[in-house]
Formats: sequence, structure tokens, C-alpha cells
Amino acid sequence: MAKTALISHGRVAENRRARFDYFIEDTIEAGIQLTGSEVKSLRLGRANIAEAFAQPEGREFFLMNAHIPPYQGGVFQHEERRKRRLLLKKKEIDRLAGEVQRKGMTVVPLSLFFNDKGLAKISLGLAKGKKHEDRRETIKKREWQRDKARLMRAKG
Repeated sequence: MAKTALISHGRVAENRRARFDYFIEDTIEAGIQLTGSEVKSLRLGRANIAEAFAQPEGREFFLMNAHIPPYQGGVFQHEERRKRRLLLKKKEIDRLAGEVQRKGMTVVPLSLFFNDKGLAKISLGLAKGKKHEDRRETIKKREWQRDKARLMRAKG
């Protein structure tokens, strides 16, 4: 029987497209309300937040469309893409909800991780969408940095 490594602290999932598709203006760390089978699945390093987003509903924020697959071997299972309540302070909720409503911004998850105490946390980014031209500019900058590093290594 193969033994799998458990993640006690560290990154479980990362949204690598977020910084490419959005201008991240501010980041916030929040807790997530999870069930037991979800935590077990996360400890195995199984989650996907690439298509997820956070949305206000009343005086609370919820993480929508985050995929946490069912834990193998458990009796009580969870829905894979259910909405999960984010644990934020009231001031943070009010500020984020105001930014989303007034300025047309969105809240995207950047990474899902376990902190030093072993609690599941999510790093959220207050973001504004990039236009097609902005994405092309990002690609050009990244390629120039790569070429510059290559030239410096060749001369170095």
C-alpha cells in the first residue's frame, strides 16, 4: 500500500492565472469554514482554485466554485464545488463588499494553504480585470526578463 504525504503546513493550491488575468491591488488572508472530509482531502494536497471567486451575500463572503475532491475512505462526503463561508472580520467584509459594488472589482483566491497552527487559510486578492493589451504587455515583460537573464548568464 502506497503511503501519501500529508500537508501539515504549507501551500495546498495556487491560482497561477490570477496575477496574469488581474491587477491585484490588495491581498487579505481569510479562514474557511470546512467540513472534516474537506480538511482531510486538503491535507492530501488535493484542491483546485483556478476557477474560484469570492462573492458577498448579505453580511458574509463566500468562496464559490472551488474544487475540493471527496476524501477516499470516508463515510460522510461533501459536495465538491459547494459554496464555502469565508471567515473575515466585519470591517474587512464591509470594505471588500464596498470595493466590489462601487469600483467593479472582484475578489479572487490567490492561494490555499495551512498556516503554522495547522488551520486552513486562503489568500484573497482584490483585483481589477486586465484587458487583452495588458496581458500581451505582461507576456512581453516576462519574455524580456527571461532573455535578459539568458544574456547575463552568457556574458557572466
